[in-house]
Amino acid sequence: MVTIATWNINSVRLRMPIVERFIAEQAPDVLCLQEIKCQEHQFPYDAFRALGYEHFAIHGQKGYHGVATVSKTPLREFSRHDWQDNGEARHVGVELPEHQGMIVENVYVPAGGDEPDREINHKFGQKLDFLERMTRWADAVDRPTLIVGDFNIAPLESDVWSHKQLLKVVSHTPIEVESLQRFMDAHGWSDIGREHIEAPERYYSWWSYRSKDWKANDRGRRLDHMWASPELARQATAHSVHEYARDWEKPSDHVPLVTEFTL
Repeated sequence: MVTIATWNINSVRLRMPIVERFIAEQAPDVLCLQEIKCQEHQFPYDAFRALGYEHFAIHGQKGYHGVATVSKTPLREFSRHDWQDNGEARHVGVELPEHQGMIVENVYVPAGGDEPDREINHKFGQKLDFLERMTRWADAVDRPTLIVGDFNIAPLESDVWSHKQLLKVVSHTPIEVESLQRFMDAHGWSDIGREHIEAPERYYSWWSYRSKDWKANDRGRRLDHMWASPELARQATAHSVHEYARDWEKPSDHVPLVTEFTL
């Protein structure tokens, strides 16, 4: 068995206390972090080693973005793709040799700015292009693979607090949903979250900092995902969303997801 978690931590050094708390409570074998906001030499390796995580694949940059995969079990860095096509640190892939050579791809898709129009908002165009490059990559995937991270898209109506009000809001627009569907179809990915928490049940992983009472207002979106190759998806035995972490001191605006596999 192996448990894998994903979490957009929104600065790993700032939020190391809640990372430690999550690990103490859940102890996943592998933890994939996005938006670490530090360079590789600045990553808190010693803090993770003290928690039993001695294996690392870090793709960082100064002050922004960045992804990290830390593990109790040996890993081998497998890939780094520049799907943003501008040098930003948004992806790292690893192989887990002790778990049937499972591939875990950790990705941070661009948010896409505020206007869902690539003609007036280049960030939105970059997001769509990122997804297109990911789709071309997925078409050639030929090993059992798990791709996790902050996709910055909530595709289903029950993935957002109001489908009607968010149709023209970046992260839930039809063009983004269609782009993500093409990515899914390119490899036949299985959406692990929705395999275990079936639509139309409410499922969110992000609540804005702008909301003074996130829990009462509950204006959430499911921006974080764990998708698996079909054969690997059949080995997923449990999936959980840890909403309570949004209530911790100095929280991330995202919460962790955890999937358990029988490997």
